[in-house]
Amino acid sequence: MDENFNVTYLTFGGYVEVEKYKYAYFVVIFITYILIICSNSTIICLICIHPNLHEPMYIFIAALLVNSVLYSTVVYPKLLIDVLSEKQVISYSACLFQYFMFYVLVASEFLFLAAMAYDRYVSICKPLQYPTIMRKTTVTVLLVLPWLIPVCEFLLTGILIVKERLCKFTLPSIFCNNSVHRLYCVKSRAITIYGIVLLINLTLCPVVFILFTYSRIFIITYRSSPEVRKKAAQTCLPHLLVLINFSLLITYNVLVLYHPLFNSIIYGLKMTEIYRHLKNLLVTGKASAE
Repeated sequence: MDENFNVTYLTFGGYVEVEKYKYAYFVVIFITYILIICSNSTIICLICIHPNLHEPMYIFIAALLVNSVLYSTVVYPKLLIDVLSEKQVISYSACLFQYFMFYVLVASEFLFLAAMAYDRYVSICKPLQYPTIMRKTTVTVLLVLPWLIPVCEFLLTGILIVKERLCKFTLPSIFCNNSVHRLYCVKSRAITIYGIVLLINLTLCPVVFILFTYSRIFIITYRSSPEVRKKAAQTCLPHLLVLINFSLLITYNVLVLYHPLFNSIIYGLKMTEIYRHLKNLLVTGKASAE
């Protein structure tokens, strides 16, 4: 507690020998962050520039990659400051903001993947109805809701947390996540119950919807022509890889920070049209609109 300004500070206790390896930590984190920004931004720009990528599927990919950049920016700049600092501290209010934004953007990732699964389902299983269903209004709604829903639902969490009293001031992590709850004097039953509700609404329900949707796609395409099966594999596989990768890494606080880099790699290499434009950019150094 800083008595002069009445500010409560928390200490990050998750760093291992940070003073000894601080420059190595800084280089690794800095390079990773730059790669995340550059790789994701490149694909976003390609989607914006090329008219043949102005389709709902690619628009959703661009939104997901924007989410990845925001997600990384919530954590990485603070990490870079901390590894070069004598003390790894953060104000309680800043910690709550980081906690709030981190989980909002994590939830947004699952919801974007659910929207993309729905888009693929309509495109592959109901191709004649696709232009009617996936109108500009529908796409706009599916772009806004993945950010709006988590913000609204996590606002109540913020209200509940602000009322809690701190008894500990050292976080067993390197950024503000669920470990914040270990600092409170009394474990709140309301926060625990509402946390389970959020887990179901923002994680389990989207995952179940995604798995159900892709299972329907695979069942229908299995009975279809080889061309349809090929199209389904080319457009659905990258989304499933991103989902599997994110779902596995989300349980590990450090490893999940590398997920935004994997997103750009998966979409850059596995989406045929994006890969073609990316290859052209790397070979010719130009990204002219087509």
